Amino acid sequence: MHNTYLRDLFNLHRSKVIFGILGLFMIAQESQAQGVGYRRKHLEYYDDKPIHYGILFAVPFTRFNIKHSNDFIPKDSAFVIQSPTNAAFRMGFIVNAFLTDHWDLRTTPSVSLYERNVKFSYPNGTDKTEKRESTWIEIPLLLKYKSLRRVNSRMYMLAGVTLGIETNVKRSRGGGAGRLDTKSSDFSVDYGVGYEQFFEFFKFSPELRFSHGLTNVFQPTKNSLGVGISKMTTHTVTLYLNFE
Repeated sequence: MHNTYLRDLFNLHRSKVIFGILGLFMIAQESQAQGVGYRRKHLEYYDDKPIHYGILFAVPFTRFNIKHSNDFIPKDSAFVIQSPTNAAFRMGFIVNAFLTDHWDLRTTPSVSLYERNVKFSYPNGTDKTEKRESTWIEIPLLLKYKSLRRVNSRMYMLAGVTLGIETNVKRSRGGGAGRLDTKSSDFSVDYGVGYEQFFEFFKFSPELRFSHGLTNVFQPTKNSLGVGISKMTTHTVTLYLNFE
């Protein structure tokens, strides 16, 4: 049984707001370009270089997508199992390879500090929250499509896959009495949109990226805590600030 929660509506609203901000920013830049006779073109020969490097800072909003098992109703004492959305932090570097005027090959290896939770609610009014505080190394491989440059700005879209590996795994954390365990690797499909603004000495690119985990990260254990769960996948919406 899939439940829809009010916070999911806010997550959707947050994404729309960020898209709106990016759109308004580009419109403002375009209006400024039309109202001025001449604008200096920064980093004019930027695309002549085959490879560019940079750094990134990002704020992911992440949670688990939970699929209930057939034993959820008859055997699980919890009547609601959900995963609240939590903010996290990510930083890394950028390697961007030029392919054509419209296409780039891109990777952004990064370190992410996550806190993903699973919350169990019981009929007597009590709740139990299983926290997953972890550090992940994530290596995406992305194909980037960029529009034609208009003076000092352009839009782009990207899509690809990401391999994630947890680095600080506590081997004894799961499987014990009253504990829930998760796997230490993940594989996801990613897609997003961004806006590039060229300045005199660097390029700044705010970006919104969506990530959907393809791997079941739920680790079955001998205790009864996860009896109502058959599958857990990761879902993340991330706001990036890229500097190249």
